[in-house]
Amino acid sequence: MKAGVVVFPGSNCDRDMKIGLENSGFEVTMLWHKDATVPQLDLIVLPGGFSYGDYLRCGSIAAHSTIMTEVKKHADAGRLVLGVCNGFQILTEAKMLPGALLSNKTLSFICKPQKLKIASNDNPFTDFYMKGEEVMFPVAHHDGNYFADKDTLAAIEDNNQVAFRYVDTPNGAVNDIAGITNKKGNVLGMMPHPERAISKLLGGEDGKKFFDNLLG
Repeated sequence: MKAGVVVFPGSNCDRDMKIGLENSGFEVTMLWHKDATVPQLDLIVLPGGFSYGDYLRCGSIAAHSTIMTEVKKHADAGRLVLGVCNGFQILTEAKMLPGALLSNKTLSFICKPQKLKIASNDNPFTDFYMKGEEVMFPVAHHDGNYFADKDTLAAIEDNNQVAFRYVDTPNGAVNDIAGITNKKGNVLGMMPHPERAISKLLGGEDGKKFFDNLLG
């Protein structure tokens, strides 16, 4: 299975993501934010970091990068897109996912292992989990407080688009939302970092299991 990891100015989890994917057997290509074309891929990943220094709003400038036209075409064709942390912020700013990521309720940066619950397994990213199953992925963000207006939130819940919920929400996210998909289920945005949980030496292997099962 072929994956591409997009590198933006300020990305700092791109190499971690590459290693995590390759460790599970993906063939990985690094993509540059100015690329106007991309090779045929099964999965495109927008990694964590501080794209364009998080100026204006987190992910807002990256959402207008040249490569995002290709990312949208990739998603429209039904292929997989994963956005982690800053990647999730970019997906909301690009209107590929609903809602927004606000500053944490504590107004401080949070970095710790975080327990999550599988809220839906109706998508290719979580269909190998049991609903309600718990996993542990690290979080590392200042703006991970998920928010959507009442109608949008109701639609997300009704469509089973919430993939992950926090157990003991660390950032104030509405409905404990840690990750959501688009309506088709082929685009996932999540704040926690599965690529930081691929080895017992890193504190756990739940992230490796996530990538292993995504590879199929």
